Amino acid sequence: MVELRQRLQQKLLQKLSPQQIQTIKLLELPTLLLEQRIKKELEENPILEEGHDDDYQDDGEEELTEDSVDKNDDEFTLEDYLNDEDAPSYKLVANNYSKDDKHDDIPFSGGVSFHEYLETQLGLRNLNERQQLLGRYLIGSIDDDGYIRRKLSAVADDIAFALNVETTDDELEEMLYVIHDFDPIGVGARDLQECLLLQIESKDLNHPEIGLARKILKYHFDEFTKKHYEKIQTRLSISEEQLKEALDEILRLNPKPGSAFGDQNSAGAQHITPDFMLEVKEGELSLSLNSRNLPDLKLSREYSQMLESIAHKKGDLTKNEKETFTFVKQKLDSAKWFIEALRQRQNTLLLTINAILDFQREYFMEGDETFLRPMILKDIAKRTGLDISTISRVVNSKYIQTHFGILSLKYFFSEGLQTDSGEEASSREIKSILSTCIEAEDKKRPLTDEALMDILQEKGYQIARRTVSKYREQLDIPVARLRKEL
Repeated sequence: MVELRQRLQQKLLQKLSPQQIQTIKLLELPTLLLEQRIKKELEENPILEEGHDDDYQDDGEEELTEDSVDKNDDEFTLEDYLNDEDAPSYKLVANNYSKDDKHDDIPFSGGVSFHEYLETQLGLRNLNERQQLLGRYLIGSIDDDGYIRRKLSAVADDIAFALNVETTDDELEEMLYVIHDFDPIGVGARDLQECLLLQIESKDLNHPEIGLARKILKYHFDEFTKKHYEKIQTRLSISEEQLKEALDEILRLNPKPGSAFGDQNSAGAQHITPDFMLEVKEGELSLSLNSRNLPDLKLSREYSQMLESIAHKKGDLTKNEKETFTFVKQKLDSAKWFIEALRQRQNTLLLTINAILDFQREYFMEGDETFLRPMILKDIAKRTGLDISTISRVVNSKYIQTHFGILSLKYFFSEGLQTDSGEEASSREIKSILSTCIEAEDKKRPLTDEALMDILQEKGYQIARRTVSKYREQLDIPVARLRKEL
């Protein structure tokens, strides 16, 4: 029989305060999301208001506690909540912008979506009610690229479950043939080969190059994707010039027909808002936070005075007054925490970005990628005295506007490689050289990873072939065989 015992045990635990949690969450937000977060806090907390807090004067009250609400003969105070020193004012708006400037977003019409456009074409066809139902469900299964990537049997099961309609793969395939005739051509394809075939077959096949392109896509698609052009030439008994003309026709096709319908308004509305603004003035770097659309925050005087009136009231407090006191005090604490978290966010951002600027000063002055020094999160953590996880949160989804473009903060972090002279070279510099070499290569005989390794080693970079392959993949550059052109 197991004996039960009770015992005392002490443990040392690390717990984050509400303010620390608030600061961590705000630290990760880029400027655009921070603006939305501040608006949300303003809506939820009546204590917070937009404006400056410079006109508020502390009355020098004594300390106010929740316990004192239940003790009528004790003095109430608001010192910890209304003191300017405890909730310091700070600027969220850049000084070089006027308060009269308006930054309203221009509204735009959303237009018709891709799936609505397909459903409109479905409604123009002479179809019965059942066919219209199946057609709409198939259109709903088409992704943004224009493909149906699920098996028709799985779609049939979903229709039976969701709509209580029994159907077969053959019936769905007949409806899919109807959708294949919709604009843009190639929509509703189940794979890339079918998508390209639908597009090439919509052209005049009497033209030799188009007819040849169809043969390549239908019977030699695997060789085409692997760029085994010699095999295609041999099997079709064609010249290199004929193959080139056919490939040119194929390359004019759209592998993602859904993207051709892209909403121009929505695409134009998506943009990057830089979190930092960097300029070079008289040979020196000038940095500022991009806080143009962020409001100043202050504590509401109306609610502060309400709390004061309850605190200074003599005699017993009613139940409603106690509830009011508790509510206002809770919101006041939350408002102060939020303001302090924003202040800490601002300080942490400036501390981190200044350390990055100091580390990469030569690069920021010249804008030349070859001046980019190897830098990892640990390097900035040492310079700032902050934790590596804090630096990671700061650089995540943050951008800086420089005189040579808007760049992600992650762009400046890279690994280092040793050169023959013993100096450290940034992996960013190696990638730049790789891109240059590949752009200048003979496309009929592309450079292999081993050849690229030899070129880099001749330039003094100690690099292995597997490292060349890794950097090439990071640059989204295919292997030599797939870069081959006629």
